[in-house]
Amino acid sequence: MQPQSMQDDGFTQMTGAVPVEHLGADVRGRFIFKTYAHLLGAIMLFTGLEVVYFKTNLAGNILQSVSSMGALLFLGAFILVSYAASHIAHRVRSKPLQYAALIGFVVFESLFFVPLLWFAQDYALKNNTNVIANAAGTTIIGFLGLTMIVFGTRKDFSFLRGIVMWGVFVAIGVILASFFMGFELGTVFFAAMIALAGAAILYDTSNVLHHYPEDRYVAASLELFAGIAMMFWYILRLFISRD
Repeated sequence: MQPQSMQDDGFTQMTGAVPVEHLGADVRGRFIFKTYAHLLGAIMLFTGLEVVYFKTNLAGNILQSVSSMGALLFLGAFILVSYAASHIAHRVRSKPLQYAALIGFVVFESLFFVPLLWFAQDYALKNNTNVIANAAGTTIIGFLGLTMIVFGTRKDFSFLRGIVMWGVFVAIGVILASFFMGFELGTVFFAAMIALAGAAILYDTSNVLHHYPEDRYVAASLELFAGIAMMFWYILRLFISRD
């Protein structure tokens, strides 16, 4: 579940904060380059951590720790960490703290993914399919397509903010209900969450193009990474649930 701070577009309300849209093509170009360079770095860090976890005994230890901690408690911790990381990256002026928020979020996201990737790895072995790579490839194609829509049309998708926020709260409610009432989250839910992740990516990419100030490329990359992670999570779950 992505953090999606969307705190009344607070990144444009900070003292002296002017959206890059109003600062000229050169400034906007540098901001966009830095944002996507940091996004690539976050993806590489996430991938590297997962490789380390599964090439060593760490993945098993993490899975055991999550099981003993309880899935519901772990989900709650993830939501709190996500909110804190997004809040810090958007609000504080200190670059080291912004980077700490991004790195901390990526690390916690990598831990959150371990149980799902463990199950997906087992599923892949039993079904002779590389479901993780297929889900990752589908996620990349989806992200690139959504990015091209925003940059190609130059449309401001800020109207999606309320839809995404409402969708996230509804999704959390459904997930909590599934824990307490014991029903399975099925294909329809996974497909709806993929659509919600797509809307979030449209919203965040639009903010990169139109609304972020030039010093918030770390926060922008965090939000984009969160959207990609959310899409990957539910595409992977959808692929696994098909059989």
